[in-house]
Amino acid sequence: MTLLPAQPLALPPGLTIAAPRSGAGKTTVTLGLMRAFARAGLSVQPFKNGPDYIDPAFHTAATGRPSFNLDSWAMRESVLHALIARGEGCDIALAEGSMGLFDGAVRDGATGDGATADIAALAGWPVLLVLDVSGQAQSAAATALGCAMLRRDVSVAGVILNQVASERHDRLARQAIEKIGLPVLGAIRRQTLLALPERHLGLVQAGETAELESLLERLADEVSASCDLGSIRAAASSHRFADPAPAAPITPPAQRIAIARDTAFSFLYPHLAEGWRAAGAELLPFSPLADEAPDASADLVWLPGGYPELHGGRLAANLHFLDGLREAATRVPVHGECGGYMVLGSGLIDAGGTRHAMAGLLDLETDFSNRQFHLGYRSATLRADAAIGPEGRTFRGHEFHYARTLTTGSDVPLFDVEDAGGNRVAETGGRRGRVTGSFFHIID
Repeated sequence: MTLLPAQPLALPPGLTIAAPRSGAGKTTVTLGLMRAFARAGLSVQPFKNGPDYIDPAFHTAATGRPSFNLDSWAMRESVLHALIARGEGCDIALAEGSMGLFDGAVRDGATGDGATADIAALAGWPVLLVLDVSGQAQSAAATALGCAMLRRDVSVAGVILNQVASERHDRLARQAIEKIGLPVLGAIRRQTLLALPERHLGLVQAGETAELESLLERLADEVSASCDLGSIRAAASSHRFADPAPAAPITPPAQRIAIARDTAFSFLYPHLAEGWRAAGAELLPFSPLADEAPDASADLVWLPGGYPELHGGRLAANLHFLDGLREAATRVPVHGECGGYMVLGSGLIDAGGTRHAMAGLLDLETDFSNRQFHLGYRSATLRADAAIGPEGRTFRGHEFHYARTLTTGSDVPLFDVEDAGGNRVAETGGRRGRVTGSFFHIID
């Protein structure tokens, strides 16, 4: 991650695309707008509020630019400034919200509670509010008014109506919303926007989505036909950060890092990878699904999270990958996050109840046949020196998985872990020799 300049920084004019709740159509509207502006020749810088891994890959496909996560609970303000600054020189920044506009964790985070509203306030990006008006008409104005009034540091630039049933439905909702002083900048008819395919952690990944380019083009066509793109662009705005504190450089865990990278291991935050590169580290990707072993010259092997449970049999059969991983562990540190942690374990039981032998570098056994939902922010402090940091270093991050832990055997706990409310979390990760892993995804 590059350091911020000492002089005031001109941020790109931007908008925060948010909604009162999940499932209102934020992602499809966001992707449609991103692609529509990009194909009109604008340079669009995408962002995603919160720890989501999947949406940013769709953003990158829609705009041609890397999308960065912005998280007010997990990230220091200087890191947020540095990431927002990546849009400097772009025509517009579009930040997709998460959950409802004001939904977050306990407000003891680095900068806020993780809510989309925090990012809108910090960057000065007005909110483009997506309202699902199915089952209501004039009452949608009350929701819009509440969103506009709840926080004085957050402004709503306009509304896009989604799931509009008819011209009359449009007129009733539009008149009520405009009466409270908010412009309606678009109205999307019911069942017009395409539904993106989903699985248990959210959307199916961009790289696995059939005919992705065609899908993005159709979303752009639909949003362009239903929304006033000129007025939406004109509503974009931003703050200027006066004399921002420089972001501390990210210290890479090693000089040459072999990173698993394919559809089973894709959950690595772009800002971390870029920060490691900026600090001089060399990233050496390899594909476990293609039966590739880590580069023998690597100083550290990193297995990110992803969907190994969907490929258990294939991974168990890829002996070149597993043997290479085991050999690397005799020489250099090996670390796994979430899905990568499970693959470092002894075995993984898939949703159908079939057990697949994994690397056996840790005693961990996980089970997807009787799922348990684990979700939330985490603060994790290392119990002893490790490749990822010294004893006592605290990381901010996130846990999101459905695996049930059957046993951790003789693995030594890696972290002391708390949730956003300061409550102790049982999943501490594990270590054995040079091998470490946890369900915790590091953000900052």
